[in-house]
Amino acid sequence: MSFAEEFVAGLRTRHIAPKWFYDAEGSRLFERICLLPEYYPTRTELALLDRHAPEFAARIGTGAEIVEFGAGASVKVRLLLDALESPRRFVPIDISGEYLAEAAATLRADYPGLAVEPLAGDFTRDLVLPPAAGRRIGFFPGSSIGNFEPEAAQALLARFRQWLDGGALLIGVDLFKEPAELHAAYNDAQGVTAAFNLNLLARANRELGADIDLGAWAHAAFYHPPLRRIEMHLVSRRRQVLQVGGERFEFDEGDSLHTENSYKYGVEGFRALARRAGFEPGPVWTDAARRFSLHWLEPANPA
Repeated sequence: MSFAEEFVAGLRTRHIAPKWFYDAEGSRLFERICLLPEYYPTRTELALLDRHAPEFAARIGTGAEIVEFGAGASVKVRLLLDALESPRRFVPIDISGEYLAEAAATLRADYPGLAVEPLAGDFTRDLVLPPAAGRRIGFFPGSSIGNFEPEAAQALLARFRQWLDGGALLIGVDLFKEPAELHAAYNDAQGVTAAFNLNLLARANRELGADIDLGAWAHAAFYHPPLRRIEMHLVSRRRQVLQVGGERFEFDEGDSLHTENSYKYGVEGFRALARRAGFEPGPVWTDAARRFSLHWLEPANPA
């Protein structure tokens, strides 16, 4: 479904999928989030990738193809590419075609010997990947797997396993930690995460001809312990009516649009999820404080 279709459907159900955050402006805002002092996942994962790059390179081998799901600016993959021996091709996949094209152009300039073939599309749905140019290794950093309900996360991992055609997956997974630290990460003092959340409504104004008053909505994010997830919402500050796609939607003061979940895992819990998706979990790398983890997953029954 298109953004227009899913946005209107989301207004009906009061739940909009977080993949629609990532137009060009949303992607730029997320890159700013990654630099915030409160947002520990990016710097922790970058440190892990930098520290263990030789180990990853040894497992990946020579002449491999790297497929990055939800590539964004493709910053983290550079640590892999710099450590690899003669990588054959890089296939970044992202839903934001404009932002993806900019990032791919930069990578081509910085890695002139590497074939960079971006694929604009939604990896949560059926995609046609080009024939593999070497051993295909998946890369899914940033703990984006946490945006999916556990059953949907399992289904997504199973889809990755099929696309990787016998290759392995290196995936980032955020771990349980103190609720106060989680709260701060999604409620930064500069308000960048709030702007990122509100950009979903701004995108509807830009692309769908909506006339949504952004000042009538507030960003809300909190940790929900029983479900082990951060929830992000947009909360209506007053009674209002939205007219989008020829439909009329009423919101009372305090009503919310649920825009994102971010599930947190224990190491063993995620390994069990990976097994249910058809992977055989391998090594796990974590920082000293066990804030974040990187998992190496091999297909349980290679093609």
